[in-house]
Formats: sequence, structure tokens, C-alpha cells
Amino acid sequence: MPDFSGVLRIADLVALPDLHLAVVSGAELLDRRVEAAHVSELLTPGHWLQGGELLMTIGLLLPMTDADCAAYVRDVAGAGACALVLGLGRELPHQRAPRPLIRAARAAGLPLLTVPDEVPFIAVTKAVFEARAARQRLALEHAFEAQRRLTSAAASGNGVLATLRAWRAATGVDAIVADPVGRLVADSLAGPPEAPGADGSADAVALLAASADLIRRVAARGLHGSGSSSDAEGVRLEVQPLGARRLRGLLVLAGPVESAARLLVSGLVSLLSLELERRHLADEPGRRRRAALLGRLLAPSTTAEQARDVLAAAGLAADEVRGVVVGPAADPARVDPAGADTAQADLAELAADLALALPGGLVRVAGGAVEAVSGAELDVRAVLGRFAPGRPAGIGPATGPEAAGSSIRQARGLLAVSRAAGQPVEARHGAASRLLLGLADARTLAGYADAVLGPIDAADPGGELAATLATWLETGGSWDETSRRLDVHRHTVRNRVDKAMRLTGRRPEDGDDRFDLWLAARIRRDSPS
Repeated sequence: MPDFSGVLRIADLVALPDLHLAVVSGAELLDRRVEAAHVSELLTPGHWLQGGELLMTIGLLLPMTDADCAAYVRDVAGAGACALVLGLGRELPHQRAPRPLIRAARAAGLPLLTVPDEVPFIAVTKAVFEARAARQRLALEHAFEAQRRLTSAAASGNGVLATLRAWRAATGVDAIVADPVGRLVADSLAGPPEAPGADGSADAVALLAASADLIRRVAARGLHGSGSSSDAEGVRLEVQPLGARRLRGLLVLAGPVESAARLLVSGLVSLLSLELERRHLADEPGRRRRAALLGRLLAPSTTAEQARDVLAAAGLAADEVRGVVVGPAADPARVDPAGADTAQADLAELAADLALALPGGLVRVAGGAVEAVSGAELDVRAVLGRFAPGRPAGIGPATGPEAAGSSIRQARGLLAVSRAAGQPVEARHGAASRLLLGLADARTLAGYADAVLGPIDAADPGGELAATLATWLETGGSWDETSRRLDVHRHTVRNRVDKAMRLTGRRPEDGDDRFDLWLAARIRRDSPS
């Protein structure tokens, strides 16, 4: 595997024959990185170090006592120097490494090297910087070559899978691609590229599960940011969004991506984004076919058997379905006609997103909105919150497949209410009045109820008249049902209702009067107070 790090280590310098570096102690620590070379004869040079230096000295001023050497080495090691190099020579203070210095270096865990007098310190300094530059150039060359291999893999016709395998071969970092819903698309972890498992390898599935929360958080931002975290075993996870104008997928990298290899990530993201955009365009005929199926399902003449056939053709097994209609982000009445094409394109992209997210993909653009049919058990609100946040949306009631058109019509009828409410609205039996009342100001509603029912409150502070009237209205004016619910004689019910009507000046046979009373009673019943 190519070395993308560009890192110079102590062992690399020791291996250079021209330097004649000898390891006196710390042979097990030679994998430390060398960032620079520095010469100093100060007794406390740590203040002048930044970390990673190969510190060279001839020990001119250093007393060779255990205490002095220990203090000196602690200062050097504490400043982050990677190793200490002692210059030896006939005319220099030392011809071999002194025992106190060796003991101090061992105690501090600092590698101690020596260099003979025929090799000047400047030669070591030049070797350090030349070796670092050479490794960085080599790392860039490896990165460019790896990028070419990634591009070749992307163009091979094997798409996402081949690109991921080329990435792993170049970097050793595992990678998977998930779709915007969080389902596995391809992985680099196991198996030959020509025969991947339909559901990915077990390791890929485990990686997808470990990164599920991070995937959700990044996906919620669309193309506007990446994210990183660590899994339960401390492995670094990184998620990058994929796509051009809209989110088409997510790339998960498992493991550290360092130095020059980091240059490959942007290229990998671009190549995968292009491939997913190509797939999106290639799926357009499939989306049109599923939209046509939806049209057949919603046709007024569709029988129950034909409806089941349509669902089977879409791969959707559901005894009950519900209609969903999502409107444009902007109120159509306020859209400039010049922006109509843009609004239509936006609806088409939304329809493609929902076709991916909804099992069966029965989605189409019709009547200036996106219509869809889903299985009744699906959490439609979660899907809308993920793919259509902030848009008006109506959710029809659960029906048999042959009545999907009715559910769609009810969902479409809720768009205006949803736009006013600022959230998706679901059609449920008995919930329409609560929905409409919820759109009005609470104080205004309370004032209306008090105005209508005030005379009853004044005449009967205990509330028997108001409670009997409300129950009678809820039962559709049934004397017997009201008697049963309140456990009082039906004549008592009639007397109370008649009295309530006299007090309010309303007539039970007048539809408007009964509606006013019912609405006031419903406001009182649904009031949080």
C-alpha cells in the first residue's frame, strides 16, 4: 500500500549511511516522527523547541553528573523533542556517550543517538529537511496516482463499488455508501467487485449500524456539511454528503485519513457524487413507470382487484394505503409566473426523493403538488420531516387500495390548512373540527363560547344544563342516547335541553342555532383549561 503520510521517522535517518548515526538507547522508540533538526548548547533548551525536533549537542556546558543530566533530559523531553543526538569527536568534550546521560535518557524515554565528528551537524540538518521534502513529494505522487486509479475505477462501468474498492486498496480505510434514507448501497469491505452480496457484507452492515446516528445528523443538513465521531471501539467515523444539487447519498469512512491521503477524500466525494447523479438520471424511466402505476391506482374506475395488481407491480404489499400530497414550498398564489419552471423542477426533485423513501415509489407530480401513496403502517410524518421539511402536506386516511383516490383528495384538501398550521395535517375521523379550531386564536374562541353559553352559566353555576346540552348535541339530538350516557331519565334530558334553549334564545329545529351551540360546546370541551 502506498505511503501517503509523508512522515519522516528517526529510523529513516538512522538508515541513511552517510550520517553514521548510532543508537545508544531507545531503539524501541525509533518510529517517532521527526519534524525538524535543531542545534543548541543551552542547559535548558526546551523553551526554544516546538516539538518533534532532533536536538543536537556536543554537551559543551553540560556537567556529566546524574542530577545534571537528568534535569537536562527532562527539559528536552518535556518540550517534545523526538530524540537527543550527541556529537562525538577527538577535539570535542566526549568521545563516547557518558553513562549519566545514557541513564537519564533511558529514564525519560528519550532516544539517544551519537554522530561522529566527520559528520557535521549541518549535514544532519540538511538530511532531515531533504528527507522530509522527498517523502512529502512521494506522498503527493502516490496521492495523484491513487486519484488516477479512483477515476479509472469510476469510469469502469462498475460505478460506486469499484470506486470504493479502489479507495480501500489505496488507503486501507474502509468505506461504505448509503442512500439518503440510510440504506446500504455499496461497500469496500469484502467480496470481489463483480459479485457483491445483495445486502453487503456483515462488516458493512455493522459499520452502517454503528454510523447510523451520524448519518442521520449529516443527512438532515443535506449537502451543507459533513460530520465525524467515534464508534464504541474508538474507530474514527467520518460521513460526507454526496450529490450535486440535492443529497443523493452518504459516504462513510471508518478509520483515520491523514496527511496527503486527505487529498483523495474530495476526489472520492466528487467521483461518487457523479456516479450517484448518473444513477439518479438513469432511474428516471423507472420513476415515470411508477408514476403511471399511481395514475392507474387513482383512476375512478379501478376495482379492488386491479388496485391490488398495481400494488403488486410496485412491490408494495399493503392491505391498506393512505394518500399523501405535498405542496410547493412557496404559496402558489404568490409565485411570480417567471419562476413557474423553477417551482415545477423543485417538485420533480421532491417527487424523486419521496419515490426513493416510500416503499413502492408510487409518486407523481400532479396539479401543482406531489401526490404519493404509501402503506398505512408507514410513519409518513417521519418521511415528510426528513424529505419535505417546512412544506405544506396533507395525509389522507387509511383506506383499501381501491379507495386510494379518495384518500388523495382528502389529503389535497388539507394543503391550505397545513400551510396555515406550519406542519403536516392528517385527516382522521372526528378530527376536522379540532384541526380547524386549532388554527384560531384561543382567546377569540373562548370569548365566542362564553358569549353563546353565558346565559346557561349564569342560570346553572353547577354546569348540569351545559353538560346535558353538549352531550345531546354530540349524539345528534338523541334523547335516549343522551339519557343513557348521563344516566338520567329521558324526560330530565328534554327538560334541561328545553331550558338551555330558552336561556340562549336558540331553537333546536334551526340548523344555524344548533351549530352555534355545538361549536361553543366543542370549544369548551377542547379548551386546555
